[in-house]
Amino acid sequence: MNIVMLSPGFPYEQSFFTRALAQTGAQVIGVGDQPVSMLPPEAQQHLAHYEHVPLGDEAAVLAALGGLSRHVRIDRVECLWEPYVVLAARIREHLGLAGMTVEQATWFRDKEAMKQVLDAAGIRTPRHASARPGAEVWAAAEQIGFPLIVKPIAGAGSADTYRVDSAEQLAEVQTMIRHVPVLSVEEFIEGREFTYDTVCGGGDVLFENVGWYLPRPLEQRSHEWISPVTLSLRDKEDPRLAGGLAMGRAVLEALGFTEGFTHMEWYLKNDGEVVFGEIGARPPGARTVDVMNYATDDDLFRTWAQAITTGTAPPVTHRFNAASMFKRAQGRGRITHVVGLEQLMRDLGEHVCVLDLLPVGARRRDWRATLLSDGMIIYRHPELDEVLRIGDRFGRELQLYAG
Repeated sequence: MNIVMLSPGFPYEQSFFTRALAQTGAQVIGVGDQPVSMLPPEAQQHLAHYEHVPLGDEAAVLAALGGLSRHVRIDRVECLWEPYVVLAARIREHLGLAGMTVEQATWFRDKEAMKQVLDAAGIRTPRHASARPGAEVWAAAEQIGFPLIVKPIAGAGSADTYRVDSAEQLAEVQTMIRHVPVLSVEEFIEGREFTYDTVCGGGDVLFENVGWYLPRPLEQRSHEWISPVTLSLRDKEDPRLAGGLAMGRAVLEALGFTEGFTHMEWYLKNDGEVVFGEIGARPPGARTVDVMNYATDDDLFRTWAQAITTGTAPPVTHRFNAASMFKRAQGRGRITHVVGLEQLMRDLGEHVCVLDLLPVGARRRDWRATLLSDGMIIYRHPELDEVLRIGDRFGRELQLYAG
C-alpha cells in the first residue's frame, strides 16, 4: 500500500505516525515544506519517497502528486496536522481516492459549519455565530449575550481565543483580533472541560480516551503561574462521563467520520448537562498521545497505522491514570536553577514516566506561544486520587527560575 503523508515530520509527533505507517508495511510518500534533510530521523528513515513542495500552494501540491501518480499507484492520502486536513481531502478528490471529502474536512476546520451540522443532528452546542471583526462581532454578542468566547473560525490550540464578560472587554478584544478574517462568537459554558479522543477504522471506534484539562485551556493560557495538566482517565465507566462518551459517538456519526484520529473537547456543567466544544480530525497535541501510551502501556501511533491500513486494530485498554504537566519558570532570560526536583524524585520517581525540563543555561520558551513551556513531566498511577496528589506536589514544589 502506497500512502501519501502530508507534513510527515512537522510538528515533531508526526514523524512517529510516519514511522508507524512504514512499520505496518506501507510505502510512505512524504509531502512537505521542509527539505528532506531537515526532517526528524524518525521520518527520514521511514519514507519511501519525498516531495518537497510548499503545502500552502495547493496547485503545486496537486501538480506534484498528479505527476507522481502517473508512475506510482497512490492508495491513500493522510494528514494529521490540522492546517492541511482540507488539502488532504482536495488531493483525494483530485486523484479519485477514498477517504474524507472536502465537505467533511471543512466541517472539522470551520467551527461554524461544524456546529451547524451538529445542531441539525440534535447535539447540544453553545449558542454560536460566525462574524467578521467589527460590527458583526458586536451583533453576535448582542444576540448571544455575555459571557462569551471569541476565537478564530478555523483556529487551534486556544490561539487568539478570549473570554469576554462585558461590552468594555469586547471593545478591547476587538483591537486584538482585527487580523483574524472570520471569528466564531459563542456562549461561554461554565463547567469542567474534558476531551473525547478516538482512533477509528472500518467505520468503527477502535479506541476511546477521555481526557481532563486542569484547569481549562483558556485559563492555562491566561496565567503564567499555572502548571497546565492534561489527564488521561483510566475509568471511562464513571457515570459522570457517560454523557460525554455518548455525545462523542453521536458527533462522529453526524460528521460521517469512519477512519483516523479525532480529538474532541466537551464540557460538563455543574448541573450535569453535557455541551459540545469542538472537534478536529487529528490527534491531540502537546505530547498527549505519549500520555495515552503511558496510560495504556501500548502504542497509539501503531494503533492508528493499523486502523488506516487494515481497518482494524487490536484492543487497547487503559491500565493507569496518566497525566502531563507543563512547567513555566519564574523570571525572564535563561534557566538559572531548579528547586524541589531531587526530593520529588526520591518520593515519587517510581510514578514518573518522562522528565523533560530545560537545562540550566537554556533560554526560556515563550509560554504564550507554546504549551510545552519550559519543560514537562508525565506521571501515572492506577488510582485517580493518587495521580491528582502527585500532580499537586509537582505543581507546588517543583519550581524553575530564570534570570
